Amino acid sequence: MPPKEPPRRLLPGPARPARPRPASAGARTSRPAPRPAAKRTAPRPPARRPRTIRLGSPRPRLRLVSLGLTLVMTAFVVRLLQVQAVDASAYAAKADKYRFQEYTLSAERGEITDRNGIALAASVDAYDITADPQLFTPEVSKVPDAPEQAAALLAPLLGKEPAEIAKKLRTPKSRYTLLARKQTPQVWNQIKDLRRVYGQKAQPSAGGTGVNLLGGILSEPSTKRVYPNGELAAGILGYVNAEGKGAGGVESMLDPELAGKDGKIRFTQSGGRQVPTAGSQGTPAVPGSDIELTIDRDIQWAAQQAITEQVAKSKADRGYVIVQNTRTGEVLAMANAPGFDPNDLSAANSASMGNAALQDAYEPGSTSKVMSMAAVLEEGKAAPDTHVTVPNRLHRGDRLFKDDIDHPTWYLTLNGVLAKSSNIGTILATGQLGATQAESNKVLHSYLRKFGMGSPTGLDYPGETGGILAKPQDWSTSQQYTIPFGQGLSVSAMQAASVYSTIANGGVRIEPTLVRGTKGPDGRFSPAAKPAESRVVSEDTAKTLARMLESVVDDREGTGNKAAIPGYRVAGKTGTANRVDPELGRYKGYTASFAGFAPADDPQITVYCAIQNPTKGSYFGGQICGPIYKKVMEFALKTLHVAPTGSEPARLPVMFDPTP
Repeated sequence: MPPKEPPRRLLPGPARPARPRPASAGARTSRPAPRPAAKRTAPRPPARRPRTIRLGSPRPRLRLVSLGLTLVMTAFVVRLLQVQAVDASAYAAKADKYRFQEYTLSAERGEITDRNGIALAASVDAYDITADPQLFTPEVSKVPDAPEQAAALLAPLLGKEPAEIAKKLRTPKSRYTLLARKQTPQVWNQIKDLRRVYGQKAQPSAGGTGVNLLGGILSEPSTKRVYPNGELAAGILGYVNAEGKGAGGVESMLDPELAGKDGKIRFTQSGGRQVPTAGSQGTPAVPGSDIELTIDRDIQWAAQQAITEQVAKSKADRGYVIVQNTRTGEVLAMANAPGFDPNDLSAANSASMGNAALQDAYEPGSTSKVMSMAAVLEEGKAAPDTHVTVPNRLHRGDRLFKDDIDHPTWYLTLNGVLAKSSNIGTILATGQLGATQAESNKVLHSYLRKFGMGSPTGLDYPGETGGILAKPQDWSTSQQYTIPFGQGLSVSAMQAASVYSTIANGGVRIEPTLVRGTKGPDGRFSPAAKPAESRVVSEDTAKTLARMLESVVDDREGTGNKAAIPGYRVAGKTGTANRVDPELGRYKGYTASFAGFAPADDPQITVYCAIQNPTKGSYFGGQICGPIYKKVMEFALKTLHVAPTGSEPARLPVMFDPTP
């Protein structure tokens, strides 16, 4: 049964107007039909009108907003004008400072080789360890003590104090700081391994902050100086300092040639790293030239071994050995003991870091008697067989002179005076150089100067001494008689060796040389300039002296028979001098020495040895330096393939019979 429709409810509303009825035909139209009487109903209330909110005028608000926008735009325009017009250059400079990074490209330092091209000093790959301090700030690293933590990790690898590294990592307002120079590839690989480990720990998946603690540690390719042979020839080579500059020896002497010319590179950076797509610009580095020395590595090794062993055995302060080519002046070896390792300067003794063979000035003793004899022979005042009566004591000036041993009166030839190294005999012989002692002093002084005494040798080596030789008018009473036998003047080992090379070279002095030439970056070899030459004595005088020096070694009366070499004729001279202690300023101890050349009949090699202040065993030059001379000379003769002597030595008389 369908539901009943609910009753309709009539709502009060306006009364509908009466529908007009249509007029019937024939009806009268002049009067309207009478309206039926309306049905009376209850009165209805009037309809409500909706309430209207009247808004205020928008114009004031629009004006206010417009004014604000105008002020903001004006500020932007003023700032833009300031940046782009007024302060444009200053802001551009600041932008370039942070946008562009400029680095120096270090030039590769040239090699130093021996005469056969064997490297004595070379450069290998290295790294300068750098950092971006901004990446270690608390804001970026998310770690308040990031510099300290990073420094603790790096210090053991770089060999520096953690506080020093931390201070550099805290450099304010900087994107670059240098932590350590010239580190090996191994060190940089260790740092990279650490950086990778901490990078993994920093990953959010591993519970990290997303920031690598060592992410700001960077590197720059560089080179490091190495010396493959350790202490060998260190006194000659010198070393380079922390900045890679030559600070001693040949490294310093020829630093401009070795160093080359640094280049520069400028690139766009972001976050301390190069932007690969932005390119770069700069000038390439020009490598340094290679230096070829006159040194023979093998002969240098033999000389260094021999002098090192004897200095240790004699418990001496130091010693030196020089080997020189008598015909060219080239230095084949220059060894010092004790030495140092230029690869590890931290362990070196500062007193041993120079080249004592060129920088020590000392009284040579009897090895300098050869110059006195050269003057006497060249001036024609005596001959090898001239008789010289030598008493046990000789009174001259305010002193009483003696020989190294007490002896009865010796009846020596001039040759015997040299062979037995008589001080008294030398004083008597040089006294014949002038009519007065003052004139003799002037003549002797002139020959000493010709032999190179009182002046550097010509090597131009840093710190080289020229020795000490006073003017003859300034010689004291005792110096007039001590200088002839080697006391009262000072020389270097190189000067002393050069004297014997001059005699061996027929009386012509050739300035010593250490450098054969240079090889530029283009591979071209440029030989060194020819050394200066000067004649000191005649060839006849030089040959006579060579025969006299043979008596020192060959004759049983000579003081240098421990230097004899089987199969070769050897010319040499011993020396034992009172030594001035540089700390006390007075004589204490001795300088033992031996100098000579071989073969005596065809001289090619000079060897000079000196040992300062031997305190154990003998202190005589013939006893402790003679064997060194023999060992080094034998090795050099074999190395250079010098044939044995084919003739017998000319045995000049040493003594004469005073009886009629």
